[in-house]
Amino acid sequence: MQKKTWILNFSVFFLHIFTSSKALDVTQYGAIGDGVTEDSQAFLKAWEAVCSGTGDGQLIVPAGMTFVLQPLKFQGSCKSTPIVVQILGNMVASSRGSWEGDKDQWILFSDIEGLVVEGNGVINGQGSSWWEHKGSSRPTALKFKSCNNLRLSGLTHVDSAKAHIHINNCNGVSISNLRINAPESSPNTDGIDVAASSNVIIQDCVIATGDDCIAINSGTSNIRVCGIDCGPGHGISIGSLGKDGETASVEDICVQNCNFRGSTNGARIKTWPGGSGYARRITFSGITLDNVENPIIIDQHYNNGGSEKNTDDKSSAVEISKVVYSNFVGTSKSEYGVDFRCSAAVPCTEIFMKDVRIETPSSGSGQVAQGQCLNVRGVSTLAVPGLECLALSTDMLSSAELPEQTCMLPQPSVQPSTRPMQDPFWVYGSGGKRHRVFDVVLTSFIFVVLYMY
Repeated sequence: MQKKTWILNFSVFFLHIFTSSKALDVTQYGAIGDGVTEDSQAFLKAWEAVCSGTGDGQLIVPAGMTFVLQPLKFQGSCKSTPIVVQILGNMVASSRGSWEGDKDQWILFSDIEGLVVEGNGVINGQGSSWWEHKGSSRPTALKFKSCNNLRLSGLTHVDSAKAHIHINNCNGVSISNLRINAPESSPNTDGIDVAASSNVIIQDCVIATGDDCIAINSGTSNIRVCGIDCGPGHGISIGSLGKDGETASVEDICVQNCNFRGSTNGARIKTWPGGSGYARRITFSGITLDNVENPIIIDQHYNNGGSEKNTDDKSSAVEISKVVYSNFVGTSKSEYGVDFRCSAAVPCTEIFMKDVRIETPSSGSGQVAQGQCLNVRGVSTLAVPGLECLALSTDMLSSAELPEQTCMLPQPSVQPSTRPMQDPFWVYGSGGKRHRVFDVVLTSFIFVVLYMY
């Protein structure tokens, strides 16, 4: 009998260790989650604990709850790597009238190595109270600064006051399976902005906003964008670059297998007159267009939403070169499917078009769109509309002029595990609460032990 009791006690202890979770829940630190109470201090306390090594680097924002939050700064460096933040509930920004503190961003993650932010929760920027104040400071909803080997996935982002997501000074970033939504009329509500970062993958996202679906800004290299459904919005943009005489650097960019639906632009490169630097080795490939205002556009006369179409009053410009457009198909809302407006001082060079067919939806017979170009040099083949500024080639792929660039998949140097290390499979994804299967397993195991002995 003593042997049976010892085995029973040991079994219970073993199962308790096996099924126990060390992940931290923000409600353990006082978060209420009733959609009314302001929970910022509880979130900061929970972050301090998980960053210092408590909870094996796992923090849960539980499902079925709504947390109202003032601006938050989650600062590293942290003892645990990776840090896994599971957002399963709703995080809602305070409205403009009750906002306290920094107006640059709402939620900031800074200086954290191996950060994972994921879940099926919602990040709501409550932007409608800010949009009418277009000229004043408005916060980006979610910003990552100096977070190497970052993974962001699964979340829904809505109604940011300004940009929804900003990536700055990060290396090795994977962003996937996001939904980003804001009204088409909402000002400057970019989906994802990337700046001063390298080795970034953005894939399989649905983005509908009032500005760029994705904007790739200066200081970026080795960026892969694929499987994006964009529209409404201002398309996928390189830039704007060169504002106020900035020296820009953008290279090795691949935008592949993306759909544009009713967007203002499709594949866009925009630079300010008077800038310097370069944007080079850029590929747009496998693009579907549905009623897009400007399907393909390079604008070196960009002027904050406008363009100085007929003037070139600056002696310098960001140099644009080695840009490939291939496998475009669909419709242009305007008569111009391709619009290249480059600088006379620094023309666009090595611009290549292949397998492009853009039509206008106004004609049932599929009337082709027109193209226009200014100060452009390059080669095209099987491209409609054709452009007089581009030399014709029957086999551009074998041309010595075509830059050797392919859409290679950049790999973050670390692929952090997204599954909490201490949680068994029936606990993971349960919103921080064990499922009843825990009790069933424990009871069944005890019964088997008693039966055997």
